[in-house]
Amino acid sequence: MRLPAIYPHDAVVARSAIILGLDLDAFAASFVDVSDTPFLVVRADAKESQKWGQLLGIPARRCYISDDKLVERSQAANVARSVITAAKIPDPGSVMSGDFGEILTAFYLAIRSRPALVIDPARWRYKADRRKAAPGSDVVQLMLPRWPDSSADDRILCAEVKTKATKGSFDPIEAAGAGSATDRGGRLVNTLEWLKDKALTDGSDLVEIAQLDRFLQAIDHPQASWEFCAVAVIDSDFVRDEIAKGTAPMHGECALIVISVPELKKRYTELFDAIVASADQLDRTPNTVPGQSVATATLAPGGSP
Repeated sequence: MRLPAIYPHDAVVARSAIILGLDLDAFAASFVDVSDTPFLVVRADAKESQKWGQLLGIPARRCYISDDKLVERSQAANVARSVITAAKIPDPGSVMSGDFGEILTAFYLAIRSRPALVIDPARWRYKADRRKAAPGSDVVQLMLPRWPDSSADDRILCAEVKTKATKGSFDPIEAAGAGSATDRGGRLVNTLEWLKDKALTDGSDLVEIAQLDRFLQAIDHPQASWEFCAVAVIDSDFVRDEIAKGTAPMHGECALIVISVPELKKRYTELFDAIVASADQLDRTPNTVPGQSVATATLAPGGSP
């Protein structure tokens, strides 16, 4: 799998990003491709990444809880919306770092994906324990360009993400590659089954049951593309050493992407602070980005978690 090059003003409209309120053009300006041999290395600009708290705070909060659910729970519990949001996100540490890497990757892949319509079920909404990583494959995105009709152009993209924000012996590139092999070995299918169960019992405004079934019951549809990638999100202070010992996957296995982020620990701490702060700004925040006209997702049965 070879991902297309990204350009600062590549005006790609992704379905999940519209629902989550992400300004894709502004986010795309954060990244520069450094190398694509033997694997893709992407650098986050130091100045642009300092804006992520403001830019991504609301979309990232919507990865954990929808606007409607946030208002409902706040009113039912008679507490501020920020209190509800704080009860959904992980504590500072490895799980927060990992969630940041996964959400960053989901947004990054959304601006790169072709065709433009990207459906991301936002699995973080279904966490049973905020102190633990969500189960299953890290990032799952569906591309269904002719929906509600299935077609041979349909794609499913699965990413295994490992994050390294502090110095240590952990090898994020090797670990991401190993995790992607697990995805290819059956974990992605199990994750789709789990997402379907959660959509049925908890509801979802991001993905339809039929869209998940399109891949779970693949024999009933034209053959789709199943694509896998391993992503390592690494603090820029360590990225050179990690790349030096990194090994590209065998041809046809999966894509390997390294995302270099300056002051990674500071960036993820700022983002989660912004996630909490954004909750009390809900009344002033539209669900869509001005100037981007595209159909939003059809409400799936059962509402939204």
